[in-house]
Amino acid sequence: MRYIIIGAGAVGGAVGGRLAEAGHEVVLVARGAHLTALRADGLRLVTPEGPRVHRLPAVAGPAELGELRPDDVLVLTVKTQDGEAALGDWGAAPVAGGGSAAERLPVVCAQNGVESGRLALRRFRRVYGVCVWLPATFVEPGTVAAAGTPLTGILHLGRYPDGTDDTLRRIAADLETAHFEAPVVPDVARWQYAKLLGNLTNAIEAVSGVLTSEAGRELFTRVRAEGTAVLDAAGIAYAGEEEQAAARGDKITFKPFDGSPRRGGSSWQSLDRGTGTIEADYLNGEIALLGRLHGVPTPLNDLLQRLANTFARERRPAGSMPVTELVRRADEAVASVPEGGAPRPR
Repeated sequence: MRYIIIGAGAVGGAVGGRLAEAGHEVVLVARGAHLTALRADGLRLVTPEGPRVHRLPAVAGPAELGELRPDDVLVLTVKTQDGEAALGDWGAAPVAGGGSAAERLPVVCAQNGVESGRLALRRFRRVYGVCVWLPATFVEPGTVAAAGTPLTGILHLGRYPDGTDDTLRRIAADLETAHFEAPVVPDVARWQYAKLLGNLTNAIEAVSGVLTSEAGRELFTRVRAEGTAVLDAAGIAYAGEEEQAAARGDKITFKPFDGSPRRGGSSWQSLDRGTGTIEADYLNGEIALLGRLHGVPTPLNDLLQRLANTFARERRPAGSMPVTELVRRADEAVASVPEGGAPRPR
C-alpha cells in the first residue's frame, strides 16, 4: 500500500518518515514554506537515534499525482479545523479503474478530538479513526522531531464509528514495522474520548505555557473534571486512566535531543507558528457543545476555547498569559454560572 500523508507536519511527518524508513511507499502533502523545503531538501526527521533525511514525493494536492492507485491509503493528519477542505479536495480525486477516492479508498483520521471521523463519513465510505499518542514537534519548514523512545508512538486504530477489518490490520502491521504500536480495537471512539480529556490541557499550554506550576496543574484537574462530568452526563464511554496507563506503560518516554525543556503540544505549536487558527473548537469546544446538549455547565472549557481562539486570531505569543491571570479568570468564570447551571436547549 502507498500512504498519502495529508498534512506532513508534526504527526504526519513523524508517521510518514517512520513508514518510509521501514521501506513503505509514502507521499507527503504540505503547503507553503514547508512544501518548498520538502521538495528542495527532503524531510528531516529527528528522533532519539539521530536525524535522517527522507527524500519523498511532496505535493500540494491530488492533481499533482494524477489518478490515485486502488491500493492508496489516505492518512489525514491536518488539524481538524482544516479537515473539511482537505476531505473535499482528496475525496473528489479520481482513482485508476474508475470512481473517486471517497468511493473507493480508505481514509485514516489521525487527529486530536472526535469530530474528524464524522466529517470524513459525510464523504468517504471507508473511514478509520486513530487515537494518537505521539510526542512530535514541527521544528521548522522541512524538519520534524519525534522524541518518543523506545516507541515513536502508540496508535489505537478502529473503523469509524466501530468495528475492525482486514484493511485496518494491514495498516497496523505496516505501522508496527515503523517504531509504532498499533492496536486494532473495535471501539476506537472510547480511546479517542479518553484522549480528548487529556487534550483539554492544550489550550492551557497555548495560553499560559507548559504546565510546570502547581497552579497550572490544579487548573487542568478542574478542566478535566468538567469534561468527565459532561461525558458521563452524555452517556459516552471512555477508557479510564488506569487502562490508558496500562496500555502505554513505559513504551514511550520523552527524550529531548538537546537538554532543552519540553515545548508545548499541538495547540501551542499552532500559536508559535502564527498559523492564525487553533483546534480549541474541537477540544474544549467539544466539551462545551456536549455540555449545552445535556444541561451541564462548562465555564472553564468555554473560557479556554474563547481565549485560545482569541490568541490565534490576534496572533498573540504562545504562553504569554501568566498562569495566575488565567486562574483568576477561571475562578471568575465559575463564579458567574447561575445557580442550577445551564438549562438544556429546547
